[in-house]
Amino acid sequence: MKKLPIGKQDLESLINGGYVYVDKTEIIHRLISTGSVYFLSRPRRFGKSLLVSTLKEIYSGNKELFKGLWIYDKHIFKKHPIIHIDFSEMGIKEKGAQLAITDALTKIALENNIVLGSSTPGSMFSELIQKLATPEAKVAILIDEYDKPIIDYMNQMDIAKENRDILKNFYAPLKGNDEHIEFLFLTGVSKFSKVSIFSDLNHLNDITLNDQYATIVGYTEKELYLYFMQHLALAGQRFDIDKLLPKIKLWYNGYSWDGLKFVYNPFSILNFLSQLKFGNYWFATGTPTFLTELMQKRNIAIEDINNISVNSSVFDKYELDRLETIALLFQTGYLTIKSYDINTERYLLAYPNKEVEHSFEEHLLGTYVNKGIDANAVLVNRLLKSLNEKNIELFIKQIKSLYKNIPYPIIDDDEKYYHTVFHLMLNMMCVNIESEVLTSDGRIDAVIKTENYIYVIEFKMGSAKKAIEQIHKKHYHLKFANEGRQVILLGIGFDETEKNIGEWVVA
Repeated sequence: MKKLPIGKQDLESLINGGYVYVDKTEIIHRLISTGSVYFLSRPRRFGKSLLVSTLKEIYSGNKELFKGLWIYDKHIFKKHPIIHIDFSEMGIKEKGAQLAITDALTKIALENNIVLGSSTPGSMFSELIQKLATPEAKVAILIDEYDKPIIDYMNQMDIAKENRDILKNFYAPLKGNDEHIEFLFLTGVSKFSKVSIFSDLNHLNDITLNDQYATIVGYTEKELYLYFMQHLALAGQRFDIDKLLPKIKLWYNGYSWDGLKFVYNPFSILNFLSQLKFGNYWFATGTPTFLTELMQKRNIAIEDINNISVNSSVFDKYELDRLETIALLFQTGYLTIKSYDINTERYLLAYPNKEVEHSFEEHLLGTYVNKGIDANAVLVNRLLKSLNEKNIELFIKQIKSLYKNIPYPIIDDDEKYYHTVFHLMLNMMCVNIESEVLTSDGRIDAVIKTENYIYVIEFKMGSAKKAIEQIHKKHYHLKFANEGRQVILLGIGFDETEKNIGEWVVA
């Protein structure tokens, strides 16, 4: 049984070290044989670096490394000079962006016996391209995590903007050196509109949403079963195999960039198969503090981001001066494309899977109520017990204690803020909760389903009586009349002065 390639991003060490390699060379061959200048955006830890490493070995002419893979006898391997830059390994935080880039270019030059006379990132890059290229072999340029000097400083906007300008200078020479470039491939998390590669390189092919390359990274279900069957069989000794595969899919599948083809998160799948327990592996490698703080600051509710319809313009709205929350969530992997309507040209965005939904909302709750996850977990257990026992008084008491612990300055008087915190807390219980549930007569604020009960809940600023009257007037409860469970109606009124639940009425 081959080893699991956890943390392996170098193709040569992966192949020669006896690790599983999911053969992506057919789709890579399509990439290199139909074009020469590409950009691909994907979330962190999704296989971008391994893709870049594979391209590097192809353009290094290392044919024998690909023996047994699809591309081996389909491609004419030719050695090219290569400029491979990985911004995740440049020491930007220690050196600063400018020095880190110039050091990286100097190192590549020395490895190729080239002396650079220039001193700024852009001029050094241009000089290096020209001196490496020959009439027989142009340069292959592979840049991994091109936007990391910006992404890592989103909570320090002055540094992020400074680094953006440095990158603009660095990438500017690419267009003028097109005659010396055989192949150009850039990866990153985000497509920053004011970085010069997207304004100056108007022939740059952005394949992020191209359905031909939707599975170029990540594992399809077919690939999971083909390459990891032995590992899945081992997992089946601990879990019921018939229940295991659907649960793995629920937790780690669901990412899509065309709404048709879906892939598993490779980092999470590999860690699950290694540890044989379900966990928030991908999420745990980088908590989105900046994202959740931005949502809290803008008072964005769950229903504002999950299962929403957008047009294609949202995917290009990524500017430091005007950050769009939905674009940010999509590009960083917390939302994905679930479907595309060709008639309306609109995309449905939602959480990719259970791992992202549960862990993101847990983190978001901590931001909204300014409490740690452990403290919230205790409250979650009490809430779950009260709902299962139909103890409404205890349920309300626990919710009130939650709101009471929210620091006064961060509480928004908007009803949506209270509704969002309420939804987040109940979602942590893994109960069936839905927000903004449509009926023929209106929209229910929240519906909670337990084994024996269905709770229909309406929120109002001020009057709980008005909330319960709306449920009756709109006949919200009739939607659930035939489900075989007792339906409980709950009207909740928020007191603006107390910043908490004031009245509540149950029927």
